[in-house]
Amino acid sequence: MSETKTWGGAPFWGLGYNFDPQWLLTDEQRALQEKLIALCESTLRANAVESDRNLIFPRKNFEALAKLNLLGLLVPKEWGGLGQNHVCAAMVVETIARYGCASTAMCYTMHSGAVAAAMLRAKGNPAIEPIMRKLDSDVLVGTLSYSDPETGSHFWYPVSSGAQAVEGGWKVLKKASWTTSGGFADWYIVQTTSPNFAGNYSDLSCWLILKDEVTCDPSQWDALGLRGNQSGAILVDNVVIPKERLVGPAGDGASSNDEAVDPFFLLLSSSCWNGIALGLIDIAKRHTTAKRHADVGMRVADYPTIQDYVGEAIMDTNASRMFAFSCGQLMDQVTNNCDWSIHDDVANLPRAAHLHWYWQIKFNAAKNVAHVADKMLHACGGTGYKKELGIERYLRDAKAGWVMGPTNEVLRQFVGKLSLLGPESLDYWNQSVNERVLNNEIKKMDKDAKRRLAEQLLAESRAEAAE
Repeated sequence: MSETKTWGGAPFWGLGYNFDPQWLLTDEQRALQEKLIALCESTLRANAVESDRNLIFPRKNFEALAKLNLLGLLVPKEWGGLGQNHVCAAMVVETIARYGCASTAMCYTMHSGAVAAAMLRAKGNPAIEPIMRKLDSDVLVGTLSYSDPETGSHFWYPVSSGAQAVEGGWKVLKKASWTTSGGFADWYIVQTTSPNFAGNYSDLSCWLILKDEVTCDPSQWDALGLRGNQSGAILVDNVVIPKERLVGPAGDGASSNDEAVDPFFLLLSSSCWNGIALGLIDIAKRHTTAKRHADVGMRVADYPTIQDYVGEAIMDTNASRMFAFSCGQLMDQVTNNCDWSIHDDVANLPRAAHLHWYWQIKFNAAKNVAHVADKMLHACGGTGYKKELGIERYLRDAKAGWVMGPTNEVLRQFVGKLSLLGPESLDYWNQSVNERVLNNEIKKMDKDAKRRLAEQLLAESRAEAAE
């Protein structure tokens, strides 16, 4: 391993390792990071331009990542994977987004989330292990499909989807408004309401769906940023699948969300935004240290205003990435470095106890990258406005962070409610009555309005009792 960060055989033109928290990584992880940076230089970064310009799914980048066995990063070594932990996964996503391709980083985030959801319930499931063993050899890209066209970023409410038991298996209906890698992934973990659903939306189940069982139209995807991630609508149209493609027991979806899907998505998407912020700073350093104003004989980097911009961006971004890595360390501590065997007991959900920390890292990283993108554009001036410098693509990619579900509005309300009113106030599935609000509204009614309301409620109650 080199102590000097290199790029194509020369010293890297952006921030060096002295601004990276290398002490968080093992020797094995630092060696992997160095190989990945070299792969970004030789392959991923050029493909990023092509993906962005032509709306091309980054399959070529996944083929390159598979050569480093990175599709199986989280898969146990005994299954042919690298058996790595959460901190390493965060480093890998940050590195891909920073030096290579943000669209690839987001697709890889969703792939890793799908691997986590599968590995959480892999024990005793004959459909999962063959896929996990061939992720790299066959370049099997996975993804998550949890959104719903009726509920938007409230993805834990799949009101348009469902499943039912049929002879020999399950019939699954899944309608999704946003699915990263939609139509290009080789396998999907999707979530619907459970078989025998009775109206309680906490009763969710997860399914393993294969590529040929998904209907979509990738040509409809045309977005502001992350243009290669093909995050469009998909449909699993009442497809009948074998019994073993139920991932975990029926009704396990909420636990899977809290223990695998949300922790990995929030950690790794935060790492994606942090990587984009670092990539912006790298480009600004290269430009401002090279650009000279002939009239005053100063480089752009010599102006105190530019130094202030870059200095603040570095400190804010390193605060954000250290927060993310700290949560990765927390997950490592509570799972014995991402040992999937601890989940042989399906009730063992150690990551879920810290979910409110993962909400915070996503909010912080998405907020920071939007600010850094604007400031690095300002630092580079008019040249930054030109596509060839690279700021423009990173800036557009950065804007996805805030609005990607759970949106920052949702997350800050979650944290605020939890801290002020307790966990019951979150009411994910709209089941708890806020009696304070209800009583306050009733107080505003005159006696006639109260009587009409009482009569309406009694009539509804009788009708429900008669059903």
